Amino acid sequence: MPFDWSRTRIHCPVDLESPGRRCGHLLLPWSDNSNPLGGHPVPILIAAGAPGPTLLLTAGVHGDEFEGPVALLDLWRGVDPAGLCGRIVVLPALNAPAVRAASRTSPLDGANLNRAFPGDPDGGPTAQIAHMVEAVLMPGSDAAVDLHSGGKASWFHPCALPARAADGTIDAANMALARAFGAPAIWLLGSGNDARSLNGAATRAGVPMIAAELGGGGAIDPALVALAGRGLRRIMAHLGMIDGGPEAENADAGVWETADPALRITAPLDGLVEPLAAAGERVAAGQPVARWLSLAEPDRAPLILTAPRDALVLATGRRGLVAQGEIACQLASAVDGAQGR
Repeated sequence: MPFDWSRTRIHCPVDLESPGRRCGHLLLPWSDNSNPLGGHPVPILIAAGAPGPTLLLTAGVHGDEFEGPVALLDLWRGVDPAGLCGRIVVLPALNAPAVRAASRTSPLDGANLNRAFPGDPDGGPTAQIAHMVEAVLMPGSDAAVDLHSGGKASWFHPCALPARAADGTIDAANMALARAFGAPAIWLLGSGNDARSLNGAATRAGVPMIAAELGGGGAIDPALVALAGRGLRRIMAHLGMIDGGPEAENADAGVWETADPALRITAPLDGLVEPLAAAGERVAAGQPVARWLSLAEPDRAPLILTAPRDALVLATGRRGLVAQGEIACQLASAVDGAQGR
């Protein structure tokens, strides 16, 4: 299905329809002091072969998450259009202004792209990007994957994130993509999922999609880049776009959710937070997961933060000095009966 670029102010000079492999830049029109008369470039890559599904691949929604951009660039370079059924549309730095600044939010307007959907074609730069994805790219896609990591502030146990729709129509397809991706864990998004996210845009469009979390810390882990690359190729094989694909791994990945707010362990006050459990570790109810210490009151006894129930440590904070309310540890509880959903 062709993309309808008349619905956005963002200009696409790249041919996304014809067979072959090409790359270029979208032009985001935003007049400011850094670029008063031109536009801000957003890289876009295409690999198209014989007729088949369209797979939308994005990374760099947050600009300080780097495993995803590397994995998508590697994937695109390795795809042979002659052996491809369908096309991949790749945006390795969707929030390009934020990626260039290595910032979670856009330096152009301070907005978080993953809280900007469905966007606005006449809004600020972040709203324009969100609208372009929701109104142009998503309707022309058959499936989507959005790669994330913990950024500078946290580190995530590698996981795939399928969402659940209110009517359940794409739940099974989302879970199938998550299992094909093959991360060590599946983080099932339910009613607590933010509808302003890219997952929310896919759910509204009825397009099967997963996000993924891949480490973090503001650096690039080659092992997680490789894990993402294998997972994306398995998804392409699952969709019938390529033959074979890497051998399945983590076929028995547990399914977890974060619906209970008590599973988000945060700093009780400004101070220092020392992790006592690692991302990917299973912890028992009452087990210490972090230790808080005060600099303002150095004689104050440390506070031990504990798990409220048996859980998986999904993510840990990577900032030693934190503000009150900042994440120390994100836990997840096991989902019963989710295997076939």
